Amino acid sequence: MECQGVLLHFLSIVFILSSLFNLARFWRTPAFYGRYQDPSGSGCVVPAKVAWFLQELPAFLCPLLLLLFTSNEASAVGMYILFGMFGLHYFHRTFIYAPLTCGQPFPVDVMVSGAAFCTGNGFMQGHYLLHCAAYETTWLTVIQLVIGSILFYLGMAINIHSDRILRNLRKPDEKTYKIPRGGLFEYVSCANYFGEILEWLGYAIAACSLPSFSFTFFSWCFIIPRAHNHHRLKPGNPKPK
Repeated sequence: MECQGVLLHFLSIVFILSSLFNLARFWRTPAFYGRYQDPSGSGCVVPAKVAWFLQELPAFLCPLLLLLFTSNEASAVGMYILFGMFGLHYFHRTFIYAPLTCGQPFPVDVMVSGAAFCTGNGFMQGHYLLHCAAYETTWLTVIQLVIGSILFYLGMAINIHSDRILRNLRKPDEKTYKIPRGGLFEYVSCANYFGEILEWLGYAIAACSLPSFSFTFFSWCFIIPRAHNHHRLKPGNPKPK
């Protein structure tokens, strides 16, 4: 059952409109962090490990706090399954991926905007699952849950494995970027992004809600342009005109 809350609908529409803006803005001009950051540029930067931790933490913390400190009005079984999907991804990103990552320091404004997005999205997904969703027991057997769960966990496995390949390309304290080999990198330029795209497609199918769709669409409109630029700008490819 779709929640009619004004705030959730407003946030979902904001995410969708922001998605289209990101798609147009970043398709040819990548966001200025990581490999695209200008090392000679001015401004404050944060170490990559700290930036990723602070940026991803709100998406894990907001739903958890809502779960602990607000009354649960949703179907418990369905809610916990979807909470598990969302929480598992951001637990990994916050407490495993962030401490292991290596790369260029983050500009503070990029980190703050990422944290703001994760805060809004964490609240939106958590509030919907707790107070708006109504998944009956029979929902556990429907095909959308089966397909969505398979896609989500398959995508997460691809994402984690691909991130491991990327980390192992570099020696300790090395910041240079290299062409990865192995795994799905033999078939796609950005296997890590492909895994995340698959993850959130699975989540949107399983949750079947406007908030989950708007978040998935937002993620795609940010990840796909970045993957596109990784491919067209990688060593060995012709330089764009």
